[in-house]
Amino acid sequence: MIGWGQIGYGAVLSGLLAAIALALVARPHRLPAAFGGGIATVAGAAGWNAILHAAHGERFFTDAPVGLLPASWQDTGSGVFALAAAGLLLGLVVLPGVPARRVAGYATLCAVIAFLVDVYLY
Repeated sequence: MIGWGQIGYGAVLSGLLAAIALALVARPHRLPAAFGGGIATVAGAAGWNAILHAAHGERFFTDAPVGLLPASWQDTGSGVFALAAAGLLLGLVVLPGVPARRVAGYATLCAVIAFLVDVYLY
């Protein structure tokens, strides 16, 4: 089970990398997309890991026996929660006039980054 410091580190790192990626990809909406996506990624990853911590979900931290991608349910949940948070925040608050397909792509980028940070960086 990871502690609160590690949860915070992973969430902030995920959000920072998502913000950088969105600043590079979301050309007409760089700053709002980067800011909103970064915050949503932090919130999603931190929220999921806080749930696991509070529920004593140690079994979610078992990595798959795959050398190239040793993902666990905990890693996957971070990506799913980042996807949900980014989709809602970007689509409803930050970029409501942007086509849904583009917002979904931005949210998916946040989710993939949160997932990969969880798998490989903490």
